[in-house]
Amino acid sequence: MQKEFDHKLASDYNIKFNNEALLDEAFTQASYVNEHPDEDLKFYERLEFLGDAVYQLVVSDYIFKRYPEMPQGRLTRLRAAMVNRHSFSRFARECHFDKYIRLGKGEEKAGARNRDSLLCDIFESFIGAVYLDQGIETVKNFCRLVIFPKLDEGWFDEFFDHKTELQEAIQVNGPVDINYELLDEDGPDNDRQFKVAVLVDNQELGVGEGHSKKSAEQAAAKAALDKLGIKDQKLQ
Repeated sequence: MQKEFDHKLASDYNIKFNNEALLDEAFTQASYVNEHPDEDLKFYERLEFLGDAVYQLVVSDYIFKRYPEMPQGRLTRLRAAMVNRHSFSRFARECHFDKYIRLGKGEEKAGARNRDSLLCDIFESFIGAVYLDQGIETVKNFCRLVIFPKLDEGWFDEFFDHKTELQEAIQVNGPVDINYELLDEDGPDNDRQFKVAVLVDNQELGVGEGHSKKSAEQAAAKAALDKLGIKDQKLQ
């Protein structure tokens, strides 16, 4: 398993650890350490502490430079969208970090490997381990490969109020009628998918989907902005 992970890190992210013990520590939960008292093992919490600080610095530096006109308040909210448990657990799953966590038998049976809180911790501890072993430039390169493209893919679109921007853009020359119409609702109760159209003076201008009506409306508004060729002014 370790060789497989080493190969993945090298091939996917150009990361090859000098100190393998740091990588082991980053992916080891306390329950595993407790079940192997005769081994000289450490678990991830200290690296998690460090990784959180390093990641916040790297993200802050990136968005500060990418969006030179964005005011402090919006920068803070964007960073919050990129630095939270939900985002960390999604990143960890995309990188398949869940496969390589070392857990005690009880935690394994309890499904800890798929727990968002643990995946969040592991992602941060991995960042801390990379920083200690490789330095901040390698952390930045990892983020360029894995995290920063998500800005363009719409992972953090909930940060941007596309509905308000669409309203401001199309009402610049006077009031128009804007309505959001639910087109479809599908999927199980725990994974509903909504499809919404935005109508401007009864003409469909964009369609979007999401796991809530609110997110689907935001997606529809973004589709309308894209159709009109209007860039998000908050990102300029």
